[in-house]
Amino acid sequence: MAHQREIAEEQAFLDRALGALDHMRAEARSLRDSAAVATMRGAGDLVERDVVMGTALHRLDQLAIGDQPLFFGRIDYAPDADGVADVYHVGRLAVSDEQLNALVVDWRAPVAEAFYRATGVESLNLLRRRHVAIRNREVTGVEDEYFADSDGELALPEDGRREATADGLVDGGLALGGPGSLLAALGRARTGRMGDIVATIQGEQDRIIRAPLAGVLLVQGGPGTGKTAVALHRAAYLLFTHRATLERQGVLVVGPNPLFLNYIENVLPSLGESGVTLSTISGLVINVTVRGRDTDEVDRLKGDLRMVAVIANAVRTRERPLRDDVEIPVGRAIILLRARETRDVVERARRRPGNHNQRRSAVGRELANRLASQYYQRFARDEGEGASGVTELADQIRATPAFQTALQRMWPRLSGPELLHDLYGAPALIRAAAAGILSEAECDLLVRPRSASLDDVIWTTGDAALIDEARVVLGPRRRPRPIPKATDSLSVDGVDLDSYRGDVRAAALREASRQSVVPSVELDEAEFVTYGHIVIDEAQDLSPMELRILRRRDLTGSMTIVGDMGQATTASSSASWDTVLAVLEPRRVPTRVDLTVSYRTPEEVLRFAAPTLAAAAPDLEPPRPVRRVGAEPMVEVVAPEHFSNALIAAATRERAAVAPGRVAVIVSEQLVPSVLAILHAGGVAAVDPRDQDSDGLAADLVVLGAEAANGLEFDAVVVVEPSRIAARGADDGRATNRGLRTLYVAMTRPTRRLAILATEPLPPTLL
Repeated sequence: MAHQREIAEEQAFLDRALGALDHMRAEARSLRDSAAVATMRGAGDLVERDVVMGTALHRLDQLAIGDQPLFFGRIDYAPDADGVADVYHVGRLAVSDEQLNALVVDWRAPVAEAFYRATGVESLNLLRRRHVAIRNREVTGVEDEYFADSDGELALPEDGRREATADGLVDGGLALGGPGSLLAALGRARTGRMGDIVATIQGEQDRIIRAPLAGVLLVQGGPGTGKTAVALHRAAYLLFTHRATLERQGVLVVGPNPLFLNYIENVLPSLGESGVTLSTISGLVINVTVRGRDTDEVDRLKGDLRMVAVIANAVRTRERPLRDDVEIPVGRAIILLRARETRDVVERARRRPGNHNQRRSAVGRELANRLASQYYQRFARDEGEGASGVTELADQIRATPAFQTALQRMWPRLSGPELLHDLYGAPALIRAAAAGILSEAECDLLVRPRSASLDDVIWTTGDAALIDEARVVLGPRRRPRPIPKATDSLSVDGVDLDSYRGDVRAAALREASRQSVVPSVELDEAEFVTYGHIVIDEAQDLSPMELRILRRRDLTGSMTIVGDMGQATTASSSASWDTVLAVLEPRRVPTRVDLTVSYRTPEEVLRFAAPTLAAAAPDLEPPRPVRRVGAEPMVEVVAPEHFSNALIAAATRERAAVAPGRVAVIVSEQLVPSVLAILHAGGVAAVDPRDQDSDGLAADLVVLGAEAANGLEFDAVVVVEPSRIAARGADDGRATNRGLRTLYVAMTRPTRRLAILATEPLPPTLL
């Protein structure tokens, strides 16, 4: 059969390409080994050795694709004027034979673009696109798509036949590249980790991935549209295309929580990119550990942009003149630091440029100089020591404990956590900082008891954003200073190694290679690492104050922002994409694109969840599904006394239905412990994926709070007590927009099956 012949053809090519890959690895290992035993005659040789070794190790890392298929596609172009028809295999990395003839092209290379973009309407000069399924170095399937040539003819082989690939596809005229391969990928069981979609990227996704680096790209996409995968593949593409720039400037990927980061952490390494920083928003605020959670009301207030002015005023209220005169001992004399003079010094310092901690030095110098001049006028008028004597005495005055205490009262050196700790613990300070900005009730929300020390303070995500803001206003507490920092590279500058006897020189080189140091700079907490490109996932859940954290770390104005306003579930989330962009202040006109097709979430689930989205975000259209699974969502309402048995039965049923896939029981956060206890009592193994000692999302069955479900996917989902999820943020148990959006997120996590279990009345949108 033609299909078997094509499989054999691709198998022969795969064997050839794998042989070439082995040769490339052997060359890289040879380069590494030769560098390791190279003779060192001087510092230049050491530097050269390090460069060669680093290049070889990096190359070996790139070529280590594990059990991933070497290639997954092939494109056949129409013959050119000379009758030459180019054929390219598309894979994860470029592979060449010993004569440097290209066998496989990198999926990010411009020539591979047609593999993702070609359609029946716009073939991009392709005659055929082939999707190749490979498992364990064996070609297991081939799917061909043919395109019309310039005469409108299809280049079908005479004995070939096109197999139907419509099973499971939703009718609707959607132009899908490799529908059979796409369905196969979507139908595979989840593993608890996000995988790359490099083999099944669709046209609308590819246009986003390959968009220009400069400026802000905003991507709105509903459940299952692949926005997270697209954002990560875009990061890999930009690193490939602009490597010289972005390897130096850095790429940052920001996710909503540590569980989500664990879920996506393998995607970029599988694409050959390991030099990307993954972090949550609070993780960017160094030396601040988030251990607590604010109430919705407090979280919303701390995320409000008005807090920018409150923080600025809070710093200003700590810049104050003395109320009473202070005696400063100078030798055997006593000099009076008069309160009225400090008012003039403080006002002048407030008008100076710079941040709070920088201007403290100016305040101290001016006060000390005044006191030194006063001393000379009274006690040393005829000694004639002049300005040098005044300067020397001023330095002595600044070192006295009495002067330091007075200066700390007037203009304290502060860190961000210290400022917030003092502010929250003093209602008078809050009201002074928030005068004309916050109401009395809002001021009361910020008050909390002082802790014995900063180490005892339980910070929240809202606090982290305010600490970051305060650090900008306050500035570094100290100047950066060089420190020795261990490194793998050698540093022998200024040492003439050739002047040493051979055995001594060899010993010196061995020691240098074992324990080399280079000068580095230790940054203060108020100094930020910036990035050449920032990817922000689930951006709809970020507060305006959290967005300001990202704006400070933006080096070039290049960002990819992805999210769905229909899935905004935090109390402090921004109201609209316009609000997000207004806070980020793009340096050029941003580009907005919409992902409109849901590849992951089946039609049955999207149809069931549509009324909830319409109630929560009536201005948003749900994405169009491409597949159906033949399983309608199940709704079960039971009496409270039957809940435990019903829960155990539902979890067991769904796990058996999707084995070896993954199942999630999604509940309101408060119910997680009790649901876990019920399942364990019934002999059902389930875990909280946030437990560090568990298998995490790789477990067969997890119990997850709906608040942490954004961006995750499972084969089957059981949503428990949806009315409680829908009432999130309400005290009276009625559904809220935020709660309905959270419920919408919970219901759209499955790729195959959805079940609803409740003892309480269902939300109206599920009736």
